[in-house]
Amino acid sequence: MTVLAPDAAVEREARFRAFVAEHREQAVSTAWRMLGGDRATAEDVAQDAFVRAYRALDSFRDDARLSTWFYRILVRTVQNRRRWFAIRRRWQGLFTDEAKTEDAHATMMRRDVGLQRRIGEALDGLSAGQREVFVLVYLEGFTLTEAAEVLGKAPGTLKSHLHRALKSMRAQLADLRLGEDDEGGA
Repeated sequence: MTVLAPDAAVEREARFRAFVAEHREQAVSTAWRMLGGDRATAEDVAQDAFVRAYRALDSFRDDARLSTWFYRILVRTVQNRRRWFAIRRRWQGLFTDEAKTEDAHATMMRRDVGLQRRIGEALDGLSAGQREVFVLVYLEGFTLTEAAEVLGKAPGTLKSHLHRALKSMRAQLADLRLGEDDEGGA
C-alpha cells in the first residue's frame, strides 16, 4: 500500500470525486446493460463499485487511466452480482415451486414491449463474456483495447467473443433488418 503525501491524497480524492460526478450515469448504464435492464440493481451495483474504488484509491497507480481501473472494478462487481443472483435462484428453486418463483428480470422482460424487449432478449442469449464485451464496445463506446484492459483479457479473446456476440445478435434480430425491397431503392 502506497502512502501518499497529504496534498497528493487530497488531490487524488478530488480527482476521484470529479470522476464520480462525470461517470455516474455511464456506470449505471453499463451495469444496467450487463445485468439485463434492472435500473435499481444497476444503481446499487454502480454505487457499490464506486465505494469499492474509493476504498482502494490508495492502491491506484497512475500507470493506467482512472476510467479503465474503475470500469474493471465495475465489471467485477456486476459479475459478482450475477453470481449472487444465480445462487439465489438455485436456493429458491430448492424451497419453492419454481413455476411460481419469478425474478425481477423475468417480470420486467414480460412488461417491456417492442424493440427494447427484443434487443434485451437477444442480449440475454449471449454468454457473460460475449455480453460484457458487446456492452463495453458497442453500447458504451470503449475501444477493443480499452475493453481488454477493463476485462483483463487478451484483445484476441475479446475479438472472438465480439464476433460470436454479433453473429448471435444478427441471427436473433434478423427479421428487423431492412431488406433490399424495403429500402425503396432501385
